[in-house]
Amino acid sequence: MTKPIPDKAEVALEYPDKLYIGTFRNSSRFDAHLDETGVSLTLDRKGDANTRKSVHMHFHYSLFAEILHDLAKTVAVMPPEDTVHRDALRTAAEALYRALNAETKPGGEEKRERMKRDKDDLSELTPEEEVLLLHCLE
Repeated sequence: MTKPIPDKAEVALEYPDKLYIGTFRNSSRFDAHLDETGVSLTLDRKGDANTRKSVHMHFHYSLFAEILHDLAKTVAVMPPEDTVHRDALRTAAEALYRALNAETKPGGEEKRERMKRDKDDLSELTPEEEVLLLHCLE
């Protein structure tokens, strides 16, 4: 299920003899999900042949965990007064933590099966998930 990109993403793909750069803004969409082997991320911009582009990335779980660790080590470069971005990252990291923790608790398997069956049903969101969704839509 793709969603609008709430801000902006920039992608650069560099080869020895070529450089491809793409920007994805609010009119673009993204999808991020976990699968059996890792994290899948797609950025997609619709349009005519001159503007249409997409990027598909897949990170195995160990690599993605290392990326998260490296991000944590560099938080100090964010200005302390940048509370909007700090809060957004904190909220998202907490949601990931809670979701991963729920998988190991009793009932986690049941919840996972329900989510697989009905990803698009927003009526069964927890209050925390509703807040996170509203935050993403802002």
